[in-house]
Amino acid sequence: MWKEFKEFILRGNVIDLAVGIVIGAAFGSIVKSFVDDIIMPPIGMLLGGVDFANMFAVLKDGIPPGPYNALVDAKTAGAVTVNYGVFINTLISFLIIAFVIFLLVRTINRMRRQAEEPAPAPASKECPYCLSSIPIKATRCAYCTTELPKG
Repeated sequence: MWKEFKEFILRGNVIDLAVGIVIGAAFGSIVKSFVDDIIMPPIGMLLGGVDFANMFAVLKDGIPPGPYNALVDAKTAGAVTVNYGVFINTLISFLIIAFVIFLLVRTINRMRRQAEEPAPAPASKECPYCLSSIPIKATRCAYCTTELPKG
């Protein structure tokens, strides 16, 4: 049983999957930073200084009761909140990741199509007698005037 488990783990697909998950997690943190630190501040500034991470609705006050200036304050007080700003950040992160994956798959598909395209038919052939290059449809060699076999 141990031998079978070892074979399963060391198969290429499992290793590739593990590498993909680790790289995906790292990519996710890069995208999160990109959204939180690069994209959202200018959007918040354009919308009048809104910080999306601190956009929330209080469903039930905590102790002490609100109003709360930041989501952290509401969480510390034990308030029940709907964190729609965090959801907006997560949604933007998802859209960026989905767009990058779309571009990656699109590029891979384009490379596959190019690899699958048949090579163009040759425009010339070699005369079997004098080895000169002649048009593919020629029935007689222009150089040695030999009649070429059909086919």
